[in-house]
Amino acid sequence: MALLRSLLYAAIFYPATVLWVLAGVPATLLGRKATLAVVLSWVGFHHWLTSHILGIRVRVDGQIPAGPRLIAVKHQSMFETLEMVRLAHLPIIIMKKELADIPLFGFMTRCYGIIPVERSAGAKALRSLVEEGRNAAATGRPVIIYPEGTRVRVGESPELKSGFAALYRALGLPVVPVAVDSGRLWGRGLVHEAGTVTFKVGEEIPAGLPRKAIEARVHAAINALESGAETGA
Repeated sequence: MALLRSLLYAAIFYPATVLWVLAGVPATLLGRKATLAVVLSWVGFHHWLTSHILGIRVRVDGQIPAGPRLIAVKHQSMFETLEMVRLAHLPIIIMKKELADIPLFGFMTRCYGIIPVERSAGAKALRSLVEEGRNAAATGRPVIIYPEGTRVRVGESPELKSGFAALYRALGLPVVPVAVDSGRLWGRGLVHEAGTVTFKVGEEIPAGLPRKAIEARVHAAINALESGAETGA
């Protein structure tokens, strides 16, 4: 049954995404508000599909405050990359440059508000991340970063990449850490299982902490669901 639901989801979502992008490109001519509305309707559609077709429910433990903040999120699947657009009030998103270079889709992401990162560029990429992060923060929108650098498997908790600490120091914003356990249901293959994905919003961490302190607190918070801390396991 999970395979059939997953095939149906894919058969609907990906062709529909092409239509959303084609509709979104002319919407960019109407300004940022129209562009954000198109993106929000797309992620809302995805939420409806995952709920009604795949049987995935979302539980949010805590609340993500609105306004300029650095939101650090655990990354286990594509699922949270779309859900966080809804939950975090249309944030600017740090994403790998390959996605931003996809024809039309990449154009839409740039119009929406993203910070593309070329991970192989080393120090140059870090400088660009900091500069574009400052520009993003000036808009008053929150900025989402996946501080472990890439998607990880359930149970993995690698050290945070250096870009997180650099951005934290440069922006001078508080951090909202978010733990996610989507990998239990949404693996790297085609099949997605039904169940509940939890977004555990940690306590807001103030700006200005030393690097070791902020990295330790964020690492612990975004991995809170890995150890079953939310259930006392």
